[in-house]
Amino acid sequence: MIRLQAAAALALLATPALAQTEATATVAIPTAVPAPVMIIAPAPTNVLRAGTEIPLITREELTTKKKQVRVGQRVQLEVASNVTANGLVIIPVGTPAVGEVTEVRNKGMWGKSGYIAVRMLSMRLGDRQFRLSGTFDDKGVTGTGGVVASVALIPLAGFFTTGTSANIPSGSGAKGFLEEDITYAVPAAVPPAAVLPVATQTPANAGN
Repeated sequence: MIRLQAAAALALLATPALAQTEATATVAIPTAVPAPVMIIAPAPTNVLRAGTEIPLITREELTTKKKQVRVGQRVQLEVASNVTANGLVIIPVGTPAVGEVTEVRNKGMWGKSGYIAVRMLSMRLGDRQFRLSGTFDDKGVTGTGGVVASVALIPLAGFFTTGTSANIPSGSGAKGFLEEDITYAVPAAVPPAAVLPVATQTPANAGN
């Protein structure tokens, strides 16, 4: 009688665990499947090296006539044509640049001609300025022949003989050179968006 009671007690203790095991086996736990994520790699960078030639034109006239130009005067320029690399326009035409007058000589007596010298300073590309190097100049025509003839005939006449003024018209061409590297990004080709299969659920009454 005692053995039967003990067996019954053990059966009662085991029943909840067995029931829990069966319940666990029959209930399906849904597993979250992460959606695929498209990763776009950063565009590779390239460099337009220092020393690259930059074609420029002046945006204003420079002349020694009536002493209109002076040392230290800023000169407005712009890029004359697109500067490209890898099939991309890195420096577009019309990009503003600036130079500085470094030397001025006005025409004078004894056939002395005028002279203007300018050096490049920088160009503005987007919100940044990049240093430039390079120079250009102009020298008027010296009145040497007239001076020699005047001195031979009338010594004092040569003193009043002058050369011509230096003159650099607006739109005159000049060459500048990059003084620092320009780093730029090559746009990466964006792959087409992945088309993901859409899970379809059969309605419960589809077969009815």
